[in-house]
Amino acid sequence: MNELRNQVAIITGGGHGIGKAIAHAYAGAGAAILIAARSVKPMEETCAELVRRGARAIHIPTDVVKEADCSRMVERALAEFGRIDILVNNAGIAGPTAKLTEISLAQWQEVIDINLTGCWLASRAVLPVMARQGGGHIVNISSLAGREAYPMRSPYAASKWAMIGLTQTLAAEWGRQGVRVNGICPGPVAGARIEEVIKARARAMGLDEEQVRRSVVGRSALNRMVTEEECARVALFLVSADSAAVTGQTINVDAGIAMD
Repeated sequence: MNELRNQVAIITGGGHGIGKAIAHAYAGAGAAILIAARSVKPMEETCAELVRRGARAIHIPTDVVKEADCSRMVERALAEFGRIDILVNNAGIAGPTAKLTEISLAQWQEVIDINLTGCWLASRAVLPVMARQGGGHIVNISSLAGREAYPMRSPYAASKWAMIGLTQTLAAEWGRQGVRVNGICPGPVAGARIEEVIKARARAMGLDEEQVRRSVVGRSALNRMVTEEECARVALFLVSADSAAVTGQTINVDAGIAMD
């Protein structure tokens, strides 16, 4: 698999979860990887794994809410690899699980800042580079919560809905410069993060954790959660030549929950 040979990908929040799976998928297709995130240890471990596989991989501590950090992220990629072909806006937080009236302004702002403004700032930093090169790809990791109502998670849902609008807007703005912008809406993804969400939801609603877990899985046509690797394979498709005519789209990877 060499479809990304000689390409360079920046992945925010790429030290674990879906971001880590995407880093492995892109590296396996030949791309050089820069992981940008706040948590240093996961970045170091993921980079070490990629290097052991023979990939070129580096990391840089980055808070996507900070404009200067996003600029340094781009400068590091250019200094190390000379170009930027792909940006995956994956950095994000789950935020609180509570009714709107029980959520503070600070909690709301933190989720919007990281999930949405961080995506905007990282995109703003890389787009001039991609335009000078004659093209590139941005993949925004939204959520099934960006497709439908998500009670008890208003900041998260709002940020993920907005990411879809930003995806379409950037695709329309930058298509003439050869930049394709697409998104992914993962459904419940098996792993530690969804388990924390289930626990928080059970506590907030006074329900048994297993009851919440069954309700999450039971909504899907395939009667299961999705995997990080399944999301990563769609992310690989969206930056490959196989999707050359696809831009401004957001693809559900949710085992058949939202069929629109």
